[in-house]
Formats: sequence, C-alpha cells, structure tokens
Amino acid sequence: MATLQHVNLPGGRVEYRWIGQKQSVLRDVDQPVLVFLHEGLGCIALWKEFPDQVAEVTGLPALVYSRVGYGGSDPCVLPRPLTYMHDEAKIELPALLSALGIGRHILIGHSDGASISLIYAGSGAREGLLGLAVLAPHSFCEDISIKSIQAAHRAYEETDLRSRLAKYHGDNVDYAFRGWCDAWLTREFRHWNIEEYVKRITAPVLVIQGEDDEYGTAAQVDFIAQQAGGRVETQLLPCCGHSPHRDQPDVTRDALKSFIRKLTSF
Repeated sequence: MATLQHVNLPGGRVEYRWIGQKQSVLRDVDQPVLVFLHEGLGCIALWKEFPDQVAEVTGLPALVYSRVGYGGSDPCVLPRPLTYMHDEAKIELPALLSALGIGRHILIGHSDGASISLIYAGSGAREGLLGLAVLAPHSFCEDISIKSIQAAHRAYEETDLRSRLAKYHGDNVDYAFRGWCDAWLTREFRHWNIEEYVKRITAPVLVIQGEDDEYGTAAQVDFIAQQAGGRVETQLLPCCGHSPHRDQPDVTRDALKSFIRKLTSF
C-alpha cells in the first residue's frame, strides 16, 4: 500500500493516499480523479485493495481518505451531531478537494460515504463533478437499519468486535464506533432523510445494492432512481449484503468500470 499522507481540513487532520498519478501531474492535465468515501465504520485500510483495482481497470488515479474520527486521522468530537454527514458533504469534502488541487472528479461512496456523496452532489453547483457511484446508500432511515445497528452495538459491547475494529482504527476505535452508532440510535435520527438533496442531483448516478443488505432495503435504490434529476443506473445484486465491493467484488468492479467509462468518453 502506498505511503499515507496527511492534510489539515476544517474538522481536523485526515490521512489520505494516492493511487496512480500524483497531485502535481493532476494539476497539469486535470485528469478525473476517483474519490472513495468509506462507510460508517470504515477507513482507508478497510477498503483493502478494491480502490486499487478500480483505478487499474479504469486507468484513472484515485484518492482514498479516512474522515476525522477514523483510521489514522484526528479524533472527532463526540457525540456527533445528527448533521454529521451533511457537514462532511458541505464542508470537509469540498475542503479536501480544494486542498489537494482536484478538479474533475467521480465519487465512489459506500453506506455513510454514499449518503455523503449524494448530499454533496445535491448541494448546488459542484464544479468538476462528473458523476457518483453509491454502494448501499442511505437516503432515509429504515427500521432494518436501526435493528442492525442495535445488533452491532450489542456486538461491540459483548464480543470481540471492538478489538477487530481497533486493528484498523487504533486509538480512534471508540470515536469511529460511537460517532456512528450513537447518532443513528437517537430518537431524532428516525426522521433523518436527504430527499431535498437527492432531488437536486443532476450528475449521473450509479446505485449498487445487495438484495440481502442488512442495513437497507431496495426502497433506497427505488427512491434515488425516482427522485434524482439526472441519469440513474441501478443494480440490485443477489447473494450480496451491505458491502457489494466485498461480497460481489468482480460484479461491482465491472459495473463501476462501465459507468466510469461513460462519464469519461468525451
């Protein structure tokens, strides 16, 4: 894995790594960059080699980063506000792209990272955004999400889940888990939705979700397909849970390759 670097954002210092061409080259040619946004318990390391594989098959450079509170980035402030995904989309992500000199870009987000991508794309004019691919996105809160997060909370308290996550998050493990879990399990979060942002998206969107997703139903896919203002492609994958890039890596990679090729063939 490439050497990790760090950059200061409004919320704190975050770790990131480049795949493929370097920043100085990107400024010269403005080649589109794939920007990977991890799930609610994710970080750079938990993506494993999937971003490298997508970069290889598309021939594009990629940026992978850990948000504040995850991996080797700075700790976050707990409890996280219920707007934490909005804050990431409207403040942190634009600051990251600006700080690293990224112009044209394609977002690839998983779970919370997918929701952040949708909010970002629907928050007004986003110069340089070519499109976004969202894996197991959340556009509104469902009962199945709450039940699965409640189960994760029990596992964190009663099993080795904390120690397994600590291998990736180190001293940030409680910030990563509590920041995600405690926000979702508040009574107020039952009313959380990003409909107003999805409706304002004009960039092309690819939605990929597993039929056996334990954190969301196909209603998430249908909602984006019906509400987004731009072109939307959808794939509902059989024998696949909440992580299409882990459960169905070949199918997911091929779908991303095809989608990205359409975005860059001009």
